[in-house]
Amino acid sequence: MTQIIRVIFTSVELIIIIKVAVAALLGAVVGLERELARKVAGIRTHSLVCLASALFTSISVDAFKSYIGSIGYDPSRIISNIVVGIGFIGAGAILRNGSKVEGTTTAASLWAIAAIGVTVGVGMFKEAVVITVLIYVVLQIVWLAEEKMRIRWGRIYKPKEEVSE
Repeated sequence: MTQIIRVIFTSVELIIIIKVAVAALLGAVVGLERELARKVAGIRTHSLVCLASALFTSISVDAFKSYIGSIGYDPSRIISNIVVGIGFIGAGAILRNGSKVEGTTTAASLWAIAAIGVTVGVGMFKEAVVITVLIYVVLQIVWLAEEKMRIRWGRIYKPKEEVSE
């Protein structure tokens, strides 16, 4: 089986495929939390943003290694463009509902997921896993802490109806 895979794919292509698969999985972890919170951007959105960021980054880093040292070759350009592109997607996730603004946490989680994708794309797998766990903790555990603060301090903290996501 491994011989068949080696015939079909080069080692660079396999590296890119592995990075994209890992990124999709890590994106799904954070997307699961958003899905359980019944947010618009859930598992699929987070997985796609993360894997696409990893793919763009991995292609710019891995597929063009022969251009390292060439004039005009700068793999960090793709990373800066990912940040800009995700900014537009995040802006679309933020909605105003009367005096309430919703979607800010989802927009931020998409931005963070893009960063995880970039981290995987440059080959920093361990760091990406740790950061994924941290993001999940912030989204899930900190939310629980905020709920307890609302119960304990009531309107002194953030009133439920005015809380942005």
